[in-house]
Amino acid sequence: MAHRPEDPLPTGPASTEGVWELSEWDAAVDVTVRRLRAYVEDSQLGGSRVTSRRPPAELAQSLSLQSWIREGGMDAGALDDFLETYLSEGTRLHHPGYLAHQCASPDLPAALGDLIHGVTNNAMSLYEMGAAAATVEMAVIDWMLDKVGWAGRTAGGVLVNGGSLANVTALLAARARAFPEAWNTGVPRRTVLLAPASCHLSITRAAAILGLGSDAVVALPCDPIGRVIPSAIPEVVVAQERQGHTVMAVVANACAPATGLYDDLVSIGRICNPRGLWFHVDAAHGGSALLAPTLKRLLTGIELADSVIWDAHKMLRTSTLAAAVLLKDKTDLDRAFRQEADYLFFDDDRGGPDLMMRTVEGAKAQLGLKLFLNLAWRGEAGLGRYVAGRYATAHRLWELVRSRPDFETPFEPQSNVVCFRHRDAQGDPKQVALRDRLIADGRFHLASSMVGGTRWLRATVMAPATDEQTLHALLEAVGLAARQVRDED
Repeated sequence: MAHRPEDPLPTGPASTEGVWELSEWDAAVDVTVRRLRAYVEDSQLGGSRVTSRRPPAELAQSLSLQSWIREGGMDAGALDDFLETYLSEGTRLHHPGYLAHQCASPDLPAALGDLIHGVTNNAMSLYEMGAAAATVEMAVIDWMLDKVGWAGRTAGGVLVNGGSLANVTALLAARARAFPEAWNTGVPRRTVLLAPASCHLSITRAAAILGLGSDAVVALPCDPIGRVIPSAIPEVVVAQERQGHTVMAVVANACAPATGLYDDLVSIGRICNPRGLWFHVDAAHGGSALLAPTLKRLLTGIELADSVIWDAHKMLRTSTLAAAVLLKDKTDLDRAFRQEADYLFFDDDRGGPDLMMRTVEGAKAQLGLKLFLNLAWRGEAGLGRYVAGRYATAHRLWELVRSRPDFETPFEPQSNVVCFRHRDAQGDPKQVALRDRLIADGRFHLASSMVGGTRWLRATVMAPATDEQTLHALLEAVGLAARQVRDED
């Protein structure tokens, strides 16, 4: 029966069940650190498979998941056995052969940040729930704003859980400027976003989530390798306006997820700004080039944007997830969310800002701590050297591909992403089969992209351990797999 307010509450002796036994903590941490140390060491040396993907049912049995869930009872000794299997059945992002998706090879300081958050659990979207964490996040955001070229009190931002949510948040701000009453009344029909077909899938998702519908994303004209043709934008805008459509935002890549190529931000910004068009730059992956003196030219013009997203969990080497939403005018972000909740927001002096007012999330993890610790430990220059080194290694891979007549590549890389294919594996299905063979072999993990209607292998150089020897071994392995796929016919 439901409890009524007038019913007396149950009474009895106070319980301390659940209070940490710190000796248990010590033993469990010792086991975990030892296992993770061996994991990172083995990964960096390339001593194990780079990835494993056994079927879920088989893995669940190996890990005794149902038994642990039903019965409990794990202690440090059992954790040791569990981690031995668990760590062997994932993907090793520190491995020199990891060349697949744009996920960071996390650095040591960021890993410590995750541990600190896991223990303290300060859900700092309300200042009173994590004053230090909120202050750290604000400092990190100010640093990122300065890198973009928006230093000063008028710009602002927030960290959120991932680039997809960051794009949604930035476009919410664009919606609030275009349609101030949209939070209450919705978005008028005939509202569109202009974006290249090569944009991240979260742009289309954002359009659907914001009530525009995925069909509202209008493809901008691009060159054969997917970069926006800036001179074509005015014609597209005029054509949309003639149809009675309102252009809510123009989106540019910096860089495109499938190719690593940067759009011409200067030219796009110079078209959008005089027309009052919201200019959004998705710099989730490529924004970190701002830290490398030899690379920041790739982002010239980013300061012309109205909004930028920039992921720390890609090239700033934090663990997943930590993405920045940056606004040239912070009031645009403040206007994006219009809600009242008397159990959360009060009229008293909170001592500091409640970041919940700027995010979709209610509770928020201490995302800024991971990036702050990387910066505090390695320095801005150290992170810049990492970015420059991965870009240089990718360019070296491209040079090796070009030097071999049995390989082809569609373009010179601008980032740490290289697209290529072996001539013995002609046709898209063979490229997929070739990649599957590489994964099954266990030494290399590549991704795949469509460029100009053709499927290519995609190498994304993330791990610091990926070196010249790795690149030569990769091409040999690709060549062998290509011949095997060819000979299957």
